[in-house]
Amino acid sequence: MAAKKTATEDAFAFAAMDPAKLTESYREFAEKGLVQSKEAYDKLKTAAEDATKTVEQTLETAQAGTVELSMKAIEAVRTNADNSLSHIEALLGVKSVAELVELQSSFIRKQAETAVDQAKEIHDAARKVADNVSKPGKAAYEKAAKNFKVA
Repeated sequence: MAAKKTATEDAFAFAAMDPAKLTESYREFAEKGLVQSKEAYDKLKTAAEDATKTVEQTLETAQAGTVELSMKAIEAVRTNADNSLSHIEALLGVKSVAELVELQSSFIRKQAETAVDQAKEIHDAARKVADNVSKPGKAAYEKAAKNFKVA
């Protein structure tokens, strides 16, 4: 059976501790913390750089998409203006009311078909731009999720 230590022995046991061992343990703890801090900083720095690149790519894509959509809108306006001017020229040569009604109804039908086609083109272009704008963000999210997965 082990002998029970007295209160006096316990009080002086701390003095028997080697300060060099304590200092070495503290140094190892501090060095380990420093290494972990550097690793965390490197990961954070890389993540910030990746986020910056993602934002830049997204803005560039959005700008290009805006230009594309603007060009589609300008093309639609130009087409509609050309059709309207052609219609006005045709109206100037009308000889009867029946011819006027036929010309006008034909023009309205053609404009409605053109408007539907233009709306489809702009819708498809807008969807393509939205997909392209979201690609860098999706890729960055997937990369970040993969890198920071908890095992």
